[in-house]
Amino acid sequence: MTRKNLLKLALLCIVTAIIIIVYNAVAIWQFSKQDQTRHADCAIVAGAGVKGSRPGAVFQARLDHAIWLYHEGFVETLVLTGGFSPGAARSDAAIAKEYVLTRNVPASAIFIEERSTVTRENLRYAAEIMAQQRLKTALLVSDPLHMMRMRFIAWDNRIEGWSSPVTASRYQSWSTQLPFLLREAFYYTGYRILRYMPLIPVQKVSIGE
Repeated sequence: MTRKNLLKLALLCIVTAIIIIVYNAVAIWQFSKQDQTRHADCAIVAGAGVKGSRPGAVFQARLDHAIWLYHEGFVETLVLTGGFSPGAARSDAAIAKEYVLTRNVPASAIFIEERSTVTRENLRYAAEIMAQQRLKTALLVSDPLHMMRMRFIAWDNRIEGWSSPVTASRYQSWSTQLPFLLREAFYYTGYRILRYMPLIPVQKVSIGE
């Protein structure tokens, strides 16, 4: 193949990738407007980092939404996700649990997973907790622009889940939403590609068995 043809092929690949990412970005934006909140066995809260001994602002907004779901009777159980930040003595999920306990949610209604560092792991380990506790359905709690990828990964992990986006998201202005949207479009596109590669299998966990 000549150098000219190689350049054409490279350009075609770049243009195709841009089109796919833009297409997915539009789909993510449209899905972010959906609120599928309904009664479910639990709410799975996507981790978002902590600040010292407290959840960070983004994480706190997600936790507040999950607490609201619990007190409104939509769910009976909360599954909080988040592993250890570098150098931290406690996991993000443990800090989140401490916060939730101060909001009149009993310890018996809270489960935590402390191994995850990314969304894919959040859902994988949450699925294991659901299987252990015989929880069959879940509301997925995160920021609106995160919901499409989160729900897709939940489906891959055999979680029957629905989107319950945070209504008081910290990502409100275009200056914060646009970078988030572009990042989600990139990650979502990458996940859709990698899940079909045999060398990088997507772990699936059966719920309720």
